[in-house]
Amino acid sequence: MNICVFCASSLKIEDKYLELATEVGAELAQRGHTLVSGGATVSCMGAVSTATRASGGRTIGVIPQVLVDIEIADTESDELIVTSGMRERKAVMDERSDAFLVLPGGIGTLEELFEIWTARVLGIHDRPLVILDPWGLYAPLRQLVENMYEAGFTRANVFDAISWTSTVEEAFAHLEATAKHVRPSVEELGESTG
Repeated sequence: MNICVFCASSLKIEDKYLELATEVGAELAQRGHTLVSGGATVSCMGAVSTATRASGGRTIGVIPQVLVDIEIADTESDELIVTSGMRERKAVMDERSDAFLVLPGGIGTLEELFEIWTARVLGIHDRPLVILDPWGLYAPLRQLVENMYEAGFTRANVFDAISWTSTVEEAFAHLEATAKHVRPSVEELGESTG
């Protein structure tokens, strides 16, 4: 299975986040999966790729030319795909992936999460989407979405379209399971989807 990992590129984060990315990369390879990542060498993105390869796994990096130009491309990737921009990058990562794992990250990670999550809620795909959040970074986001649901801005299936986990083992159990089929009814399409 090709598992896309969305994660941090910040150089200012605590070591525990890099250690988590390293653990994820090693586990991904040991389970025989291929990593799809943002194709950079920095922070968690670099850690997950390096750990995947160190454990015998295959990596596919997808990176826009602008980031290649500042010399952070993961040239050690088994396959490095250079795109014209960020939108193409996300599209290629989406096309190449069978499941999605979200680690702690910043606004770029959130953008990637929301695009895949929205597509799941709309029934565009049924691939697993899992958040791995051992330290509760995304707890306010989860509460925000619950508030949005209570206020009528989204449907209940927003919660069916994603799995929230706190351990690597739990995350992979959800990634490797058949994802719940989520499809809005005709009536729901006119309701709050966005």
